[in-house]
Amino acid sequence: MLSIRQLGKTYAGAQRRTVLNGVDLELGPGDYVAVMGESGIGKSTLLNLVAGLDRPDVGSIHLDGVDLAALDDDALTALRRVKMGFVFQAFHVLPYLTVGQNVALPLSLVGVPDGMAQEKVRAMLAAVGLGERSASMPRELSGGELQRVAIARALIHGPQIVLADEPTGNLDPESAGQVLRLLREQVKSQRAAGILVTHSQAAAASADRILVLSRDGLRPMAR
Repeated sequence: MLSIRQLGKTYAGAQRRTVLNGVDLELGPGDYVAVMGESGIGKSTLLNLVAGLDRPDVGSIHLDGVDLAALDDDALTALRRVKMGFVFQAFHVLPYLTVGQNVALPLSLVGVPDGMAQEKVRAMLAAVGLGERSASMPRELSGGELQRVAIARALIHGPQIVLADEPTGNLDPESAGQVLRLLREQVKSQRAAGILVTHSQAAAASADRILVLSRDGLRPMAR
């Protein structure tokens, strides 16, 4: 599903800086990994490369057999809409839309008819424990509930890969634990591949495997 081979990224400037070097990663359906590493090592850069928001200098990224380097910006945008889901530390829930409308956004972008979209939204909100909040406005929800909305929106269109960047960074420990369990359950139930980037050892423990990003690549965490 996702194949990363010898990925490298260097930023030019007054001080040339290599943030990724020799990164390899293979993920299949249902695989869920956490990526840890010191600040500035390139964790978010890795997600940006996988998402096609940035281009590597060396190496390759294939998603479902498609080489991201062969796609132009329009094709990458289309790929993200159909095959990727994103969860961030900031919820990025649109304040002027209801919860249901926020969750439905990815479906409207890929042309799912309204009737079918509403059925999917109801089912997804029920799955994340927000079945009664479809008509609520974001300002009426807690931080933990808003992150559940973000997870529902990320998964509503059945993406093949879910990229989560510090998704519990703004949450209290109890809400964080609930969100991490929910994210794992939904990634697994949809047979997506998931990459969780985090500084938190507790958050990383929710994944199947913990990988550490260093200047030498991506390696399993020593037990």
